[in-house]
Amino acid sequence: MVAKQRIRMANEKHSKNITQRGNVAKTLRPQEEKYPVGPWLLALFVFVVCGSVCSS
Repeated sequence: MVAKQRIRMANEKHSKNITQRGNVAKTLRPQEEKYPVGPWLLALFVFVVCGSVCSS
């Protein structure tokens, strides 16, 4: 009985995906914005660029 209820709830949760055919997100979890470069690498790059400009 519990398994049937669990399956029914899962079906209701994902039933909207059937009607959206082709427009469904890959995941239902919210995506975090990820930067292509980490903050430490960016800081190092700025330090090197500023250092090279000042020493010229």
